[in-house]
Amino acid sequence: MSSEFGFEGKADVFVPDGLGWEAATARVTHLGVGAHQDDLEFMAYDGILRCYRNAQSWFGGVTCTDGAGSSRTGPYAHYTDAALCEARVLEQRQAAVVGEYGVMLQLGYPSRAVKEPGAAGLVADLRRILAWNRLECVYTHNPADKHDTHIGVVVALLDAVKGLPRAARPRKIYGCEVWRDLDWLADAEKVVMDLSGRPNLAAALNGCFDSQISGGKRYDLGVLGRRSANATFFQSHASDAATQLAFAMDLTPFVEEDAPDLLEYVGGALDRFKEDVLGRLRRRIGR
Repeated sequence: MSSEFGFEGKADVFVPDGLGWEAATARVTHLGVGAHQDDLEFMAYDGILRCYRNAQSWFGGVTCTDGAGSSRTGPYAHYTDAALCEARVLEQRQAAVVGEYGVMLQLGYPSRAVKEPGAAGLVADLRRILAWNRLECVYTHNPADKHDTHIGVVVALLDAVKGLPRAARPRKIYGCEVWRDLDWLADAEKVVMDLSGRPNLAAALNGCFDSQISGGKRYDLGVLGRRSANATFFQSHASDAATQLAFAMDLTPFVEEDAPDLLEYVGGALDRFKEDVLGRLRRRIGR
C-alpha cells in the first residue's frame, strides 16, 4: 500500500507495464470509477475493450473501497476482513494485468466512508484523478443502482467533476449497470454498448475474482448472462445485431455549467418509464 502520491485514503497504486507514474496517468483516455474490486470489469468493459492493445487509448481503473464487507463462503469462509481485503487487492491487480490497463488505483476507503453524505476525502481523491488530463470517457455506477455504496461513488464522482474547470472535465460520463440493470430506461435515453468483441477477454477478466466466485457469488455468469439478455431482448422486431450488450445512463449533462439536479434527472427518467408502461396498458384497455 502507498500514500506517497497524495491521496486522502490508503491507496494501492499499480502500473502493470511499470511505466513511471506521471507518464502512466497522462496516457489514460478512458477511466472506470467503481466502488468494489470487480465492478470495473462488470460495468466498464466498453472502455477496457476500446483500449485493449490500442496504442492510442488507455484504460485506467479506480476502485474506491477496500472490499472488506464482501460475502464469503467455501474456501474463503474463514478469511478475516483484513485477509479478504488483501486477496481482493491482488485480484484487482491481476485483472489490470489481464486487461492491460494503463494504471490501477485502489483507494481503500471503508464502505461507510463512501456512503457518508459529502464523502469529502473521496471527492478530493477523485477530483485529483480526473485532473490527470481531459478524459474522453468516464464509466461509473448509474444513479438508479440499488447498492448504497455504488450510489455513494457516483454522487462523489459527480461532485468531483463539478469542482473542475470546464475545460478539464471529461467529455463523456456514463452511469453503468451493476446492481440494477437499465432495461427499463427508455430506448432513446439508453447508451447502448456493443460488448460482443473479445468474449475470451471478458471471461478472463470476470474470472480473476476468485474470492467472489468461489466465495459464493457467481458474478462471472450473471454479468455475461445479463449482457446476452440485453442483446436478445433489446429489439423485438429485428434479428440480433450483437451477442452482448450493456446499457448506461448518459451522465454527460453533469459536465455542463447548467448541470441538472440529480434527483430531478433520475426522477424524470422514472416518470417516463411509468408513463410508457401505463400508456401501453391504456391503449389496450381503451382508457
